[in-house]
Amino acid sequence: MIPKLMQSLTLSAPRIETSRRQFLIGALAAGTGIAVGFRLLTASPAAAAETAADDGAHAFSPYVTIDGDGKVTVLSSQFEMGQGSYNGIATLVAEELDADWSTIEVKGAAGNVQAYGNIAFGGAIQGTGGSTSMASSWERYRKAGAAARAMLVAAAAAEWGVDAAEITVDNGRLAHASGKSGGFGEFAAKAATMPVPADVTLKQPGDWKLIGNGKLKRFDSARKANGTEQYTIDVKLPGMLTAVMIHPPVFGAKVKSFDASAAKAIKGVVDVVETPRGIAVIGEHMWVAIKGRDAVTVEWDETAAEKRGTDELMSMYRDLAENPPAAVARKDGDAEAAFASAAKVIEGSFEFPYLAHAAMEPLNAVARMNEDGTLEIWGGHQFPDVYQRLSAEIAGIAPEKVRLNVMKSGGSFGRRAVFDGDVVVESVYAAKAIGFRAPVKVQWTREDDMHAGRYRPAYVHSLKAGLDENGKLVAWDDHIVGQSIVAKTAFQGMIQNGVDPTSVEGAHNLPYAIPNQTVGLTTTDVGVPVLWWRSVGSTHTAFAAETFLDEAAEAAGSDPVEFRLSMLEPDSRHAKVLKLAAEKAEWQKPLAEGRFRGVALAESFGSVVAEIAEVSTDGNGGIKVERVVAAVDCGLAINPDQVRAQVEGGIGFGLGAILGEEITLTDGKVDQGNFDMYTPLRIDAMPKVEVHIVPSANPPSGIGEPGVPPIGPAVANAAYKALGKRIRVMPFSKTLNA
Repeated sequence: MIPKLMQSLTLSAPRIETSRRQFLIGALAAGTGIAVGFRLLTASPAAAAETAADDGAHAFSPYVTIDGDGKVTVLSSQFEMGQGSYNGIATLVAEELDADWSTIEVKGAAGNVQAYGNIAFGGAIQGTGGSTSMASSWERYRKAGAAARAMLVAAAAAEWGVDAAEITVDNGRLAHASGKSGGFGEFAAKAATMPVPADVTLKQPGDWKLIGNGKLKRFDSARKANGTEQYTIDVKLPGMLTAVMIHPPVFGAKVKSFDASAAKAIKGVVDVVETPRGIAVIGEHMWVAIKGRDAVTVEWDETAAEKRGTDELMSMYRDLAENPPAAVARKDGDAEAAFASAAKVIEGSFEFPYLAHAAMEPLNAVARMNEDGTLEIWGGHQFPDVYQRLSAEIAGIAPEKVRLNVMKSGGSFGRRAVFDGDVVVESVYAAKAIGFRAPVKVQWTREDDMHAGRYRPAYVHSLKAGLDENGKLVAWDDHIVGQSIVAKTAFQGMIQNGVDPTSVEGAHNLPYAIPNQTVGLTTTDVGVPVLWWRSVGSTHTAFAAETFLDEAAEAAGSDPVEFRLSMLEPDSRHAKVLKLAAEKAEWQKPLAEGRFRGVALAESFGSVVAEIAEVSTDGNGGIKVERVVAAVDCGLAINPDQVRAQVEGGIGFGLGAILGEEITLTDGKVDQGNFDMYTPLRIDAMPKVEVHIVPSANPPSGIGEPGVPPIGPAVANAAYKALGKRIRVMPFSKTLNA
């Protein structure tokens, strides 16, 4: 759903309508090598020629470069935050190029929406999110690899005086039956002068060596394992200063006054400056900046601040959930009449807390004004077009004078896809406040991230289900109460008829054949900043729906798997995935004493995942998740091992959230500061995970997020069998420790 919604964005940058037919392959000389990219048909020939003669930016930007030494560099439109998008895109290029996998490198690219706009978002914006990286890259990066290959072959044919059709390419080398051969690097410069192929023929699946290869190792695994991979936290520039922020203690507060005299007296503290986002304490290094921050006294204006705590907010949500919804997201049939005539009606209320993203690398960014008037920014640029525009406005320069260095990030889970630039603009504000006399890195601490972050919204669901005398589910009603992620942002246009689709996704599109359904939404106005969190709306909708379906199955006296299958088309993706999971988990086979199973099914980001969790009791009224069997249909699996890794990671991520994670507020202040109070999953609690991929010839769909939604309800359904308790309030600890 998210990709479709992103196509309705209203941003200051011009909207660009794109389709695969609008891309033409182009090439230009790049030093001693070749650069292959795409030019939009909307660019005039004269403009394209002028740009190509200049530096290849804007109307013509390369996706693939091959150097004289044979090194292949892929310029990725997608941000790498650990999910493996760089590896997937590299696979697409290397497959069609027939490159030597050991020569592949990938770098992040930005600053050219025409070349790098996310096709799944309609091309309007460059962005990484909604698990769209492979869907957006699937065709264009393969075409780039195929074009580069054709031009290398043409160059070798001209050099050797042979027919291009007689040349073979394998593992980074070109060869001819005459015995002539050479590596890519030998022909890179000449290839740049070859005519651009009017069209390219992509390989057939039977000819693939890398795509779908389950044994292909990630090209970047070694440096991630040995610590040589570079992240924004590792950036060190000559003369660079480090800034830490003092954010408001409650959301919506503003600086009234501050006294920095004691801080400035500390050796190594360079300056203390006010910005629209708080106070930046700038030092020669981070430790002295933190010492300086501790010495600053601030008086805050809390007139417009959010002062309510979690208890007050959730009490309000519960009351709202019992009233009619403010907007309707789905209405099929006549649910009211169906409930009135139902043989059995069950009801339940579900509560979900605020959640932090808690990525391994806290937020950071580096800003430097260069002598030529360009502003250079290093960071995890998940929405680079947005950050480029905002930074330009702050610095008072044209957007094209802002150069973004797209760094790899130690996690994001949606956290770096922000509307207001967040830490990126903080770095520009801080550097500007000292007259851009030195590069400035703004580095958040873990406590900054917890206290001043953005959170998965809190929600309450009020659910009702009606069954007829045969145990068939005939009526369903879900009233969802919570904050909108996109309200009052540049993404406001996503809200239609009062419905923020990110609040109801996974609920308003249930795959089950229930003749009478209503899904309502009441959006609250709360000052706590919220943001998409890995799998967005499905983090709560899947839990509410799939646990309540188990309650309905019990009320009907039906097996949970059979109950779901009875409402699915037999040949549907959902049915196939559910059957595969049940088969691999041996659902019908009795478990060993003390073991209990639960099942859940969810579709998100174009992929369908079923998970069956096996739990045991811990002897203290709690449970331990022992095993999870997952079946996934994510279209064609470009990197099967990466698909498995993402599902495994999603299960761990989601499991931590439902077992013990929550952000709470007291009088508007966030209570949690570090991992002593906010408790992600510990390694000893990670279950054994088996992932089974449904073979598919369909284009790839999402995989970074779809593993998260089913794990919570699968475990909750198993926990009910183990303990006899229905878990309706997150995290589990609130119920199991009660």
